[in-house]
Amino acid sequence: MKFARVAAILLALSLASPTSAFTTPAYRTQITATATGNNYRSYSTYLKESTVDEDNAEDTAVEKKTQEQQPAAAAVVVESSIPPTTTTTTKRTTTTKITADRIEKATKERPYPLFLAEKAASILPSFKSEEYYPTNTQKERIIVLGTGWGAASFLKSIDCNKYDVTVISPRNYFVFTPMLAGASVGTVEFRSITEPVREINSKVRYLEAAATEVDPKTNTLSCVSIVCEGNSCETEEFEINYDRLVFSVGAQTTTFGTPGVEEYCNYLKQVGDAQQIKNAIVNCFESAGLPDLTEEEKIKELSFVIIGAGPTGIEFAAELLDFIEENGARFYKELLPYVRIKIVEAAPSILRPFEDGMKEEAIRKLTRKIELEGVPTLQPLEILTNKLVSEVSGNYVYFKDGEKIPYGMSLWAAGIGQLPITTHLLDTLGETEQKDAQDFARGRLAVDPWLRVIGGDGKIFALGDCSCVSSAPMLPATAQVAAQQGEFLGDFLSKDYCIDAMDDKLLPPLGMNADQSKTLADKIASFAMGDDEIAPPFQYLDLGILAYTGKGSALAQVQIAPGGGMPGATENWDPVRLQIKGKLGFGLWRSIYLLKMTSPKNAVLVALDWIKVKLFGRDISIL
Repeated sequence: MKFARVAAILLALSLASPTSAFTTPAYRTQITATATGNNYRSYSTYLKESTVDEDNAEDTAVEKKTQEQQPAAAAVVVESSIPPTTTTTTKRTTTTKITADRIEKATKERPYPLFLAEKAASILPSFKSEEYYPTNTQKERIIVLGTGWGAASFLKSIDCNKYDVTVISPRNYFVFTPMLAGASVGTVEFRSITEPVREINSKVRYLEAAATEVDPKTNTLSCVSIVCEGNSCETEEFEINYDRLVFSVGAQTTTFGTPGVEEYCNYLKQVGDAQQIKNAIVNCFESAGLPDLTEEEKIKELSFVIIGAGPTGIEFAAELLDFIEENGARFYKELLPYVRIKIVEAAPSILRPFEDGMKEEAIRKLTRKIELEGVPTLQPLEILTNKLVSEVSGNYVYFKDGEKIPYGMSLWAAGIGQLPITTHLLDTLGETEQKDAQDFARGRLAVDPWLRVIGGDGKIFALGDCSCVSSAPMLPATAQVAAQQGEFLGDFLSKDYCIDAMDDKLLPPLGMNADQSKTLADKIASFAMGDDEIAPPFQYLDLGILAYTGKGSALAQVQIAPGGGMPGATENWDPVRLQIKGKLGFGLWRSIYLLKMTSPKNAVLVALDWIKVKLFGRDISIL
């Protein structure tokens, strides 16, 4: 990290200060464009027809020029260095041409070494100016929907001196979702992995409600809240206006239409899910200990079926194995021979994002034999691949090949789908370019390289599992992606860029004040793009993936360098990844999770939970 920081500083010192096209401290900027073209798969292709005539690029370039009068309806006016209510008579004219080549270059993935230097430089403190938004003017209102990874990162990086930020969510806390598997068996306490929204950013306003509809035409949100007095509760509906909307509602577990999943399976996405699973596990053991049960009935009660062999399913299975090995003999020694854990996966292998060697290590750890004093040798876990679930009943999981297995508790961790409000917003934007973008986004909200929702006129931003950057390869639905997008968006909005649509087209955001200072990271990004006026777009930094495999062992697949090339090209290369496993991987897994906690308080609480479990074991109270 120190080397990266030094490299970034040395690189930045060599960068020349960007030459400004504007020389007056106060000016009015008018940006005009012709609105045609609908292809959003490539951002530059989409804008090509609307901003560039290849035969006469000089005549169709986007212009920035100073005027005394208000622009036509097709133009966007922004003012810099002066309050919104102030006028100016400056007549200096400057022109900035935006061509297809310039857009293609700006939105192209920045070179990896420079991008690493940019990220390293971003850790340096930045000084945010309050000059552009004086305290006597009304701030723009940003509404943030959700309190997940994207929203939490956004709240940490947004400049509340410039915006009036309101968070709307039925959940008033952020939850560290990667540790829900541990919480579901008592390895960590639920409160250790949650952080109230008001502690993440004390300057934001929070409303405990669920948004039901978004009206982009009127910039209005429809919400519903549950108000309780004593033992009686009633719903209360209200509407709230926004200037900018950050849509970060995440996703929900999808059942793919499989009968019985919603009725009989547990999920693992919320704290309530983990608490329900914890109670269900203990209930299964207590039920199996009742008298007069046959051996077959005991096996059924103590059969745990996990559907889905991604990181969630694998980590839950590993935590459950730890519970059986470390605490089972203490509480349920006579029942342990009846325990069965089955991981069911439709694909040919588990943990698809990992390399083959890492998958084999995970299988070896999960299917290990357990030796306990006074108990016959146990090997309770079995992995079933290429198994498609056709139905789930109250007692059995049925497969399409005709087989069935009994269970006492089942966990569905097989995929995610969009929430109703996301689908509703897609329908609302159906007559815009968002409809064409769905050929690639497939149910997610398509966004441009700056996370502006296509068809949202620059007023709506989306990030996390509910969004899809339409000009880049599909990003995984992970906390890492959402967190990086939230941090980017908060930093992006805290700076002075023209971000609204012009003639219904989302042109690249341009700096509103050429004299404004740039951070070291911004200078490196501008150098990498070869453009000091267009805002650097979002670029994902793949740091790798982690997975706990049980008994003090974990997988850590750390990406050192990205892959390259295009499908079908002769010079493609795979990413360079460092594969760490076993005890070393476990140490890295725990260290990274502690560092990623939202506050030092959470890190301390989680560390204390680990020590407590090591000394006293897990709690088996049913609460």
